[in-house]
Amino acid sequence: MIAVRTEELHKVFGEFTALNGLNLSVEEGTIFGFLGPNGAGKTTTIRILTGLAHATSGKAWVMGSEVTANGHKIAQEIGFLPEEPAFYRWMTPPEYLDYVGRIFGLPVTERSNRIKELLAVAGLEESAKRRIGGFSRGMRQRLALAQALMNRPKVLFLDEPASALDPIGRKEVLDFIEQLRGQCTVFMSTHILADVERVCDTVGIINRGKLVTEAPREALLAQYAVPALEVEVDEKSEAKINPWSESLKREPWVKTLSRQELVVRIIVNDIETAKTELLRSAAQVGMVLNKYEVVKPSLEDVFLQLVSEEEAEK
Repeated sequence: MIAVRTEELHKVFGEFTALNGLNLSVEEGTIFGFLGPNGAGKTTTIRILTGLAHATSGKAWVMGSEVTANGHKIAQEIGFLPEEPAFYRWMTPPEYLDYVGRIFGLPVTERSNRIKELLAVAGLEESAKRRIGGFSRGMRQRLALAQALMNRPKVLFLDEPASALDPIGRKEVLDFIEQLRGQCTVFMSTHILADVERVCDTVGIINRGKLVTEAPREALLAQYAVPALEVEVDEKSEAKINPWSESLKREPWVKTLSRQELVVRIIVNDIETAKTELLRSAAQVGMVLNKYEVVKPSLEDVFLQLVSEEEAEK
């Protein structure tokens, strides 16, 4: 069964087009990663799918109900975690979850059992008597996930659930999300590629309000399994990285190039030429390399390739 579907979805704000004919199809029970750069239309899509915003045109369905016609009908069957969740900071976690359960009309016994269950899953049992105002960002995010699950939703929408978290907080939240596999459909928007690569079964890439591609994660990696080279530059050569990278981008054997501090990753067209020319170009500018290897493509490589191709067609 298809849990989430959109058909030619458009959303226009004045002269700005946030969604430009978006077509999505998400299977029930999967963890779907909705991936795209900031401003690509991810949050707008989620707001329409959760009934918090109206589409300019097009249609969208969640669990078979058309949300573009009446978004309120689906409210009892979904959970939603916004990018910046808000709390009554003077409450304790059980008090807050009880408040959410009351909003959904859950009976007293069901609320009590569900609160105990979710506090355990969220790893907040030992903090149950503390006020939310004293929680770390990661603890608040796990509590926000718990409240989004209070009504046992069939589809859980997460908008940038791990953004602005430190490494420990991100791991805790992603571990939490992984536990949901098979329990409900998870629709997770993010711009953090590593998070998608870790927890998602299926990936949809959006850019400028249009779907660039949608496929199972492994199929996507296999389809775009182009050769990649990765080099780690010595600190003494750090000042040369930018001009060297810019010169490489003009080479015909380079498809895309990305950099993270001292590590440069290059997707290539011709691996044999690249092996020779990369080292030659590094030597010409006096670049000292600590590491040089041929690597398997990552989701980041696929993303950069697809988005760059999409931009080139504009």
